[in-house]
Amino acid sequence: MSADAFHAARDFLFRTREDYETAYRDFRWPKLDRFNWALDHFDAMAKSNERPALWQVDEGAGEIKVSFAAMSARSNQVANWFRSLGVKRGDRVLLMLGNVVPLWESLLAAMKLGAVIVPATTLLTRDDLLDRFSRGRVRHVITGAANASKFDDLPGDYTRIIVGGEKPDWHSYSSADTASTSFTPDGETKATDPLLLYFTSGTTSKPKLVLHSHQSYPVGHLSTMYWLGLKPGDVHLNISSPGWAKHAWSCIFAPWNAGATVFLFNQPRFSAKPLLDTLVRCGVTTFCAPPTVWRILIQEDLATWKVKLSEVIGAGEPLNPEVIERVRAAWGLTIRDGYGQTETTAQVGNSPGQSVKAGSMGRPLPGYTVRLVDPDGKEQTEAEICLPLADRPLGLMQGYQDDDGRIRPLEGEVYRTGDVAHRDADGYLTYVGRADDVFKASDYRISPFELESVMIEHAAVVEAAIVPSPDPLRLAVPKAFIVLASGRKPDRDTALALFRHARDHLSPFKRVRRIEFSDLPKTISGKIRRVELRRNEAEQRQAGKRGAAEFWEEDFPELK
Repeated sequence: MSADAFHAARDFLFRTREDYETAYRDFRWPKLDRFNWALDHFDAMAKSNERPALWQVDEGAGEIKVSFAAMSARSNQVANWFRSLGVKRGDRVLLMLGNVVPLWESLLAAMKLGAVIVPATTLLTRDDLLDRFSRGRVRHVITGAANASKFDDLPGDYTRIIVGGEKPDWHSYSSADTASTSFTPDGETKATDPLLLYFTSGTTSKPKLVLHSHQSYPVGHLSTMYWLGLKPGDVHLNISSPGWAKHAWSCIFAPWNAGATVFLFNQPRFSAKPLLDTLVRCGVTTFCAPPTVWRILIQEDLATWKVKLSEVIGAGEPLNPEVIERVRAAWGLTIRDGYGQTETTAQVGNSPGQSVKAGSMGRPLPGYTVRLVDPDGKEQTEAEICLPLADRPLGLMQGYQDDDGRIRPLEGEVYRTGDVAHRDADGYLTYVGRADDVFKASDYRISPFELESVMIEHAAVVEAAIVPSPDPLRLAVPKAFIVLASGRKPDRDTALALFRHARDHLSPFKRVRRIEFSDLPKTISGKIRRVELRRNEAEQRQAGKRGAAEFWEEDFPELK
């Protein structure tokens, strides 16, 4: 049975949790034919299982615990009710909910029916939704009362399901309460059947449509489970917003592959101290957060919080060494970085029990062969991260969906990620930057991330983004867009301090030559839109203008 093969592969990773060499050498993706993760894995795990599958804490508003057994039964009810509304195998279902229990119930229910889930953040605009409906071919919508009005003037004959309220012409989610808790599928699910259709964040153009199957994400996230270090009984908190791939990585598939509890902490506005208090009170054992959160947390005296954490992880963009050292000093734990994409599960990571090299995102994870390939197809020590298709990992997407609805299969010898990394003699990979972010200054290749890591080590800096600033002599010079810490002034003295900091920590050819204090444009998933900064900077230089709070190294005679 496919479920047996899946569990055998998972259990092997449990046994080799801290033995990377054995895990990487001997792990094999399970061979699957018919497989529905919700029916064949989750329901089987949930039978008579009263441990919490989901634990939701709302700051100042109580908490909810839902056992595996209750989640299984409730998702059966929801699946039966969805079926009565016309949701069927292959239908596209837009799921636009926050971190609330019905999100997990609905996802399992749709999976049991064989419907295709289109995850959506609640931040989407009307134009974003029109794009989802048009290119994503959405047939059904599930959203909360606070967001239902976004669909008022969206045309189309689609099923409208509202959570947490009532609205004319909408079906109230609470109606599922009367449905049967016994569910019978309308047929078998092929492991290669479509399951998830993601719209990527689109830093340079319209989002791409990434299609995953019933095996590529649920089963593919065995690699993510291994990277996070999850095991049965863990209480895992991942700070990530629904609608993005990382939420499915660490709030659904990886923890429930392991039989761990998914822990949620909802805050009206992010604040470090309540989060830290909750980590301690609720006994969270594994914690994954993006760099922005870690940078805020280290502003507190972390050692005063006696956490029960065994694993701490960073994700989204590489972490700076200073942040990692501050957490290690306070808690005796090393933040472990990793790497993956919407198109894949975790490809590279610092797995538990292994040496962590400063700045490195780790080594290829079990099930992934990673090559660094230049534009000419030659393997190098520093080049684009690629996955050979002759040894295709199970966690790689089926392909991109074109605007006409057809799936464009992956072709060629490798799948190219668009990200550049460096591999050292021990096989550890260090992120260099996006292939289109690396630039040349005075004929030297400059990695924005390397310079950003240095700038953010200064106490005045919260965030930094490096782009090339056109220069008639050097072709380009590195320019830093800086978000300052609270209480810091965007003035000449601060700029001088930062220029001196850059001089002290960077080689002359890498030095930041221009600084501008400003907010950073970001995608709705929180990634910095460096492409926008580059375009605006090029236009400014062409016009001969400077920003309102912009300083150039040449303006400071004291630096000469």
